[in-house]
Formats: sequence, C-alpha cells, structure tokens
Amino acid sequence: MSGHSKWATIKHKKGALDAKRGKIFTRLIKEITMAARGGGDPDGNPRLRTAILAAKAENMPQDNIKRAIQRGTGELPGALYEEITFEGYGPGGVALLVETSTDNRNRTVSEVRHAFSKNGGNLGSEGSVRFMFSKKGLIAVAKENADEEKLMNLVLENGGDDLTDQGDTWEILTDPGAYHAVLDAIRAAKIETSVAEITMIASTYTKLEGPAANQMVRLLEALEDHDDVQNVYSNFDMDAKQLEEVAG
Repeated sequence: MSGHSKWATIKHKKGALDAKRGKIFTRLIKEITMAARGGGDPDGNPRLRTAILAAKAENMPQDNIKRAIQRGTGELPGALYEEITFEGYGPGGVALLVETSTDNRNRTVSEVRHAFSKNGGNLGSEGSVRFMFSKKGLIAVAKENADEEKLMNLVLENGGDDLTDQGDTWEILTDPGAYHAVLDAIRAAKIETSVAEITMIASTYTKLEGPAANQMVRLLEALEDHDDVQNVYSNFDMDAKQLEEVAG
C-alpha cells in the first residue's frame, strides 16, 4: 500500500501522546497564524478554513483559534514565522518534502539536516523532489462507516477526483479547490472520516522492506517530532502490517 493515508491514520491514532506534549496545538496554532496572513475570514481564505477545521477536529478551544488568527492578521503581537520547505531523500532513495515554520532559520536548517543524516537520509537541492508531488485533498473513510456506491456518488457529485480501495479504508482524492465541497457533503451525510487534510501526493512510490523500512519510519518520526516541522510528505511504499508494527 502507498504510505500516505495509512501513515496519516497511524499518526492520528498516536495523536493523544503528541497532544500531551502540546505538539499538536503548537503546530495548529502556527498554521492558523501563517494562514491568517492571507486574510482573517475563513470563507475567503481556503488555507485558513482548512487550518481551523483541523484545529476543531483536535478540540482546540475557540479562544485559542481566535487569538491565532489575530496574531496572523496583526491585531495581536506574536512571533514572526518564516516558512521553509526542505527537499531530500530517505533510506532507499525515498523522496521527502518537509514543510517548516520557524522564527530561527539557522537553527531549523541545522536540526533538520541532522535528522536526515542521523536516520539514513540527506538533504537535496531546491526542486530535486518537488516535481514528484502534487497538492491534493485527501479524505479516508473506514469501510464500516460508508457504502462504496453512496460514497462514490458523493465524491463525483461534488467534484472529487477518485475513490480507491485501500484495504479496510476508502481513500478519496480531490483537487484542493473541491476538497471542502466533498468533505462537507460527506459530513452532511453523517459519514465519519479518519483522515481529512490537504496534502502532497506523490506520482510514483518507492517500495521499502526490512531494515530500510524501519529506518524510514524512524526518520519520519524524527522529523515530525521537531517543533518547527509542520508537515512531512514522502513517496515510501511498504507493507501495511510492517508499517503498523514499526510505528507502534
């Protein structure tokens, strides 16, 4: 199976531990603040709307969301964050995109580089792997929560691209512009989602097994545990059972 939806689902299951460390809220607040630079009205700012929905899904208090928006629009003082995207390779030549938001570029560059080198990877030059990824809306629904025909109709009627069988999950891909329409229709039908996000999807995948697969998951975890890292995207492909065992 391709790694994106399974890894996202595993991260969600592990989220309670991250929440105790405050990492989820910290990342969401940063994203809301950065998104609000493009305007504080979520109806006219798709990135902000997506960030707010993600925050609400993690039960972030409304006051926290409001303050993060106000910091982004300049109504409240706050740290000035710079967005940096790193491109590189993991074990076995797996392509990686790492999106960060930082108030200290030198620190972030040094620490991300160290995470790569310590876990069998290396940073690449700008443009080295970005061409392999495209921005998409990703929605995953457990099969027990939805009938395929009903879900397919909702996807097609609202501009979605595709629905595929990923074992115990239906995976839906959309263009970013159709993401909210498809997600709203699914939720209006009272269908629960396990993953709902704007993400980067790879055009091709690199199969990993054994030690290389284990090392790849360690690299992903090292990057995602970093305070400045907002998102990590990769084109790894590995056995679902091994992924869950390693990530467990």
